[in-house]
Amino acid sequence: MSLDYTAAEMMTVTAARALANGTTCFVGIGLPSEAANLARLTHAPEVVLIYESGTLQTKPNVLPLSIGDGELCETALTTVSVPEMFRYWLQGGHVDVGFLGTAQIDRYCNLNTTLIGDYREPKVRLPGGGGAPEIATNAGEVFITVKHSRRTFVEAVDFVTTVGFGRDGRARDGVPNIGRGPTRVITDLCVMKPDPETKELVVVSLHPGVTAEQVQEASGWEIRFAERLETTPEPGAEELNVLRELKARTARHHAGNETGAQA
Repeated sequence: MSLDYTAAEMMTVTAARALANGTTCFVGIGLPSEAANLARLTHAPEVVLIYESGTLQTKPNVLPLSIGDGELCETALTTVSVPEMFRYWLQGGHVDVGFLGTAQIDRYCNLNTTLIGDYREPKVRLPGGGGAPEIATNAGEVFITVKHSRRTFVEAVDFVTTVGFGRDGRARDGVPNIGRGPTRVITDLCVMKPDPETKELVVVSLHPGVTAEQVQEASGWEIRFAERLETTPEPGAEELNVLRELKARTARHHAGNETGAQA
């Protein structure tokens, strides 16, 4: 029997399922954090979550507002300095997956979280890269989760904050000692993966009820679709219940109505 769920829940559950149990994951704030913690609370209890502020194996009971949220430190196995986090853990090859979000993405998985518009006179200034450029370079692979719209999926990002495969798809060619880069993009419409040769994003799976035309309409370039296009499995009842309770608990906590505790 089909369950009722939103497009946002479909995206989060699909992204969570991408994380295998026992994986070490460097987590971004927002949608990546939501998906990673859903994975930890369901099928992947031994996933090791690392946040940019230096918290290792953190198990937040509520979703953090930022990397400086006290919930992360309080529920972590330990906390290390930011230089140690990046130099030893990330650059040392101890991170399996980097889980990132973005404001803009192009067909070669380049990400923009710096600004919208011209660099000298931007329409909007964004928070910046944070640790994303280093995560995308050094993690074993990178998952990206973002809502699908023409504003986000653009022909060319206004600024390359975080390199996926470069403007021509060849940025990683011949570069030693770096990770595989982006291996999947999960949106509220579909799942995309880079073509093994060209590195251009290809839709490999459509979420239930979503058409190829909808994906194209929400994208700023001519989208490629896999020859054998699959349908993404629907969320399960447990996944939805855990996700909804996590978000409700988070809302109560940040409204000052509940104290966080280790889960």
